[in-house]
Amino acid sequence: MPFVITDPCIGTKDSACVDVCPVDCIHPRKDEPEFEAAEMLYIHPDECIDCGACEPECPVTAIFPEDDVPANMEAYTAKNKQVFDSETPPTRPKR
Repeated sequence: MPFVITDPCIGTKDSACVDVCPVDCIHPRKDEPEFEAAEMLYIHPDECIDCGACEPECPVTAIFPEDDVPANMEAYTAKNKQVFDSETPPTRPKR
């Protein structure tokens, strides 16, 4: 079960979660060209190892386990997946 980043991240993009991720599954990072254009950060659902290191580091409480995303934020589960599944979304991290 991966973690999901939700709407409190919009406009914040605090990278504390990126810094603690042991598998580098949160994008875009500050050193990626997509960072400035992205409205928020995203967790790659296939790369997340469900370690939970990112969740307590988020200063805006935007990260939740997939099964615990609040009902009013459930659309972000699909949005996190779509960013990595789509061919050319504007915020697609380079891999």
